Amino acid sequence: MNYDLIVIGSGPGGYVAAIRASQLGIKTAIVEKENLGGVCLNWGCIPTKALLKSAQVFEYLQHASDYGISVSGAKPDFPAIIKRSRSVADSNSKGVQFLMKKNKIDVIEGFGKLLKGGKVEVKDAAGKTTTYTAKHILLATGARSRELPNIPIDGKKVIGYREAMTLEKQPESMVVMGSGAIGMEFAYFYAALGTKVTIVEYLENLLPREDKDVSKEMERVFRKKGIQTLTSTSVESVDTKGKKVTVNIKKKDGSTEKLECDVLLSAVGITTNLEGIGLEEVGVKTEKGLVVVDEFYRTNVPGVYAIGDIVKGPALAHVASAEGIICVEKIAGHSPEPLDYNNIPSCTYTVPEVASVGYTEEQAKEKGYEIKVGKFPFTASGKAKAAGHTEGFVKVIFDAKYGEWLGCHMVGANVTEMIAEAVAARKLETTGHEIIKSVHPHPTMSEAIMEATAAAYGEVIHL
Repeated sequence: MNYDLIVIGSGPGGYVAAIRASQLGIKTAIVEKENLGGVCLNWGCIPTKALLKSAQVFEYLQHASDYGISVSGAKPDFPAIIKRSRSVADSNSKGVQFLMKKNKIDVIEGFGKLLKGGKVEVKDAAGKTTTYTAKHILLATGARSRELPNIPIDGKKVIGYREAMTLEKQPESMVVMGSGAIGMEFAYFYAALGTKVTIVEYLENLLPREDKDVSKEMERVFRKKGIQTLTSTSVESVDTKGKKVTVNIKKKDGSTEKLECDVLLSAVGITTNLEGIGLEEVGVKTEKGLVVVDEFYRTNVPGVYAIGDIVKGPALAHVASAEGIICVEKIAGHSPEPLDYNNIPSCTYTVPEVASVGYTEEQAKEKGYEIKVGKFPFTASGKAKAAGHTEGFVKVIFDAKYGEWLGCHMVGANVTEMIAEAVAARKLETTGHEIIKSVHPHPTMSEAIMEATAAAYGEVIHL
């Protein structure tokens, strides 16, 4: 019952931290109340990508004639698409089980709660409690769908991302409230399968955290796909009494309108899972619903740490994993480098995809940089034309004085696979000239990064 480290939560922060700790010779246990892999593997990143792939395949079939292929009678089998997604999630969760055994990490099933004196109480499904002790306790309890007070989620007519992944029947119409990555991905998925989709976004742009050029391009592409987009618009209230859902919206000019749909998807962010885990009893400091930590994820209570969605920073799987590794390496006496939160890639897996890292153009100007901006549209890419995916562009932002790569923003096919070049180059403090002189393979989509950089310096060839 005694461990060097107990990790509470087995998402991409918790299970990665546990594995790294085990590699470093730390006797580790992990506590999980539901499925190994947490939200990401079971209800987030992985199963949504399976859904999106099905939608993409269906779109390909609808446009097969564009590629010289005749296909008739293709239609989506919604229950089969959902079933495949769940199968992919289950397979990945079993993969984490294997990794726990391989790394000799004890898996404790149940709800974990901090106790004073380096103890963790775990209540199992039957209600039985067992107490474990550890020198170090790492909180990685993640988050869930945020619920607005005036628009409660009932799981049937007003749903969150979990229900959106497991609906028994495809709705004919859907309103998506919120246009972050989750809202945009589900909007694309359902629209691609034939659902009439309307996105309602409170802020003035879709994907409001992205560069404005990216937001405008995605709005143009989504409208072309038949998705209605209402920005600078708020959902005031929802009426679920009738057969349909009535969504009362208010526009920027103060005018109101009623939208009718079968289902309203609430995608307005997340809420941290901090309730009932013993923070108050032990005296762990929190601020605005987040655990307060230092650069190595130590809380104000010695021996207690926190990572992932419950601490300040982007609520992304790869961020939680990086934080977990840094945290346990510090515990093991290593000297890890603190995480650079300005070099975290952000990806949205719609069609076309969106990927970005670093400053937007607006942010770079606000920071006082004199900048060089280059943009290369995929309409000028031979590979994009051959693939039939000419929508989107690569946009790069450099510091005019020293050539530092300040930001990279992409819309297009497979750009989520391309963004790592910019992340690695920025980490290595690469300059624009070094990117231009790094020979990129032809024909590829990735050439657009080199071409956009050349455009920033007035050296572009194919524009």
